[in-house]
Amino acid sequence: MSEALSLDIPRSPDPVIEAYKKDVDRTLIRENLKKSHEERVLALESTLEVVLEVRRVGRALRGEQE
Repeated sequence: MSEALSLDIPRSPDPVIEAYKKDVDRTLIRENLKKSHEERVLALESTLEVVLEVRRVGRALRGEQE
């Protein structure tokens, strides 16, 4: 295997990735990963219901028809 393709080459951190990482709450990611697939889907469905209701109310306030 060529040395250019070696996986043992230490890489310096990507500054763009490092900049974004400081704004990520990893505890939320860990907690979500503890959930089962079904629990995650149910949480997503619940969030979607809220989004759709907020849109519906926004349209009603603007006088738009559904």
